[in-house]
Amino acid sequence: MKENRKQAEPTPATVVSVTHAQVAYDNRPVLRDVSFTVAPGEVVAVLGANGSGKSTLIRSILGLVPLNSGSIDLFGTPLRRFRKWWRIGYVPQRIGAGSGVPATVAEVVASGRLARRGILRPAGAADRAAVAEALEQVGLADRAAHPVTTLSGGQQQRTLIARALAGRPELLVLDEPTAGVDAASQAAFADALRGFIAKGGTVLLVAHELGPLAPLISRAVVVHEGRIAHDGPVPEPVGHHADPDHDHVHPHGPDEPTGMWS
Repeated sequence: MKENRKQAEPTPATVVSVTHAQVAYDNRPVLRDVSFTVAPGEVVAVLGANGSGKSTLIRSILGLVPLNSGSIDLFGTPLRRFRKWWRIGYVPQRIGAGSGVPATVAEVVASGRLARRGILRPAGAADRAAVAEALEQVGLADRAAHPVTTLSGGQQQRTLIARALAGRPELLVLDEPTAGVDAASQAAFADALRGFIAKGGTVLLVAHELGPLAPLISRAVVVHEGRIAHDGPVPEPVGHHADPDHDHVHPHGPDEPTGMWS
C-alpha cells in the first residue's frame, strides 16, 4: 500500500530564512537583529553558550516564540501563513517522552504520523511501516511494546527522534538532542541523522557540544549574546572543551563558564 503523502511540494531556494529577527522578554533583548538562511540538504548547527539565545532562535523559527521585529520564512512561505507542518519534524530539549501518559514506545512514535495523515483518519499500513522504520533507525525496534516510562533518559530521547522521523519530514529541527545523554544514544542519533541526510533531508540543530554529530555538520551558526558571531565552518573547541579527556556527555549547568563557543 502506498503511503498517504501530501501533494508534492516544490523545492524552495531556502528551507529556513530568518531576517533581522529580534526577540525580547520583559524588555530584555534575547535575539538582536539575527539573519541567516538554511538551504535544502544542509546540516546546520546553531551553537552557543548557555543563555546565548540559541534555543530562543529555534523556538522562534517554529512559531513558539513571537518576534518583536523581523521576519521568518519556512519553505518560502512567511511563518505567519505557514500551515504545512508535516514538512517539519521537531525534537525538543530532553523531556520525558511519555509526559506521564502510560504509552508504549511504538504509540509515542506513532503520534508523529498525525500531522501527515490527520487526526480523524485511522492508521494504515504506511503509518505502521513508517513507525517500524523509525524505531529501527534509532535502535529501539526491540523496545516497541515497552512502556516509554521504563526507558533510560537516552532511550526516551531516541523515542522522540523516532517520533519526528516517523512523519517523514523534509526538515528536522532538534533542540540540544544529545544534552546529558549516554554515549550509546548519541551514536544512535548520529546514525539516524546520517540516514535522514542521505535521503536529502535538511537538519537544523541546537547544540552546546556536537560530539559524534560533528562529522555530519556542514555549517555552524554561533550565537553570542543574541547576535550571530560566526556563520561558516564549525569552530575548533577552546578552553577545557578542547582537552582530549573532556566528557562530552554531561549536561552543562547555568553556572559553568561560557565554554566552547565564547
